[in-house]
Amino acid sequence: MSSKTKIVVLRMKEIIYTAIFAGLAILLITLCFIMFRHGDENTSETDAAKTQQTAYVPGVYSTSLTLGNEQVNVEVTVDKDQIRAVTLVPLSEAVATMYPLMQPTMEGLAEQIVNTQSTENLTYPDSSRYTSLALLQAVNTALGKAKP
Repeated sequence: MSSKTKIVVLRMKEIIYTAIFAGLAILLITLCFIMFRHGDENTSETDAAKTQQTAYVPGVYSTSLTLGNEQVNVEVTVDKDQIRAVTLVPLSEAVATMYPLMQPTMEGLAEQIVNTQSTENLTYPDSSRYTSLALLQAVNTALGKAKP
């Protein structure tokens, strides 16, 4: 009579390691579900924050931009909740001659700003990078004046 009894010996160290790794796996899966779930409560807070960020006092706000010896004003027209227009005033012949990229660059930026209602993530050619950055800084300053 031969019985084939097998004895399994488990060491306590192996059981502890297995329990630790199982616990870490459960924690990792839980964190993934929490981080990547789509919740309605976060979107409502984000929408409220965006509404507060884009609220303006209606009017026309300007910022002076010095180009050599000439002054050019960047005017931003806003309503209660949106940007209506961005323009250069007055663009004299001297400024237009000395800075030929000024007007076309402002027109391109103004169109993008009015369409996106933001001065973030705008595109502009490398040839007018510094002109665009100076104009965007002036627009942001004028928009800062428009916020309550």
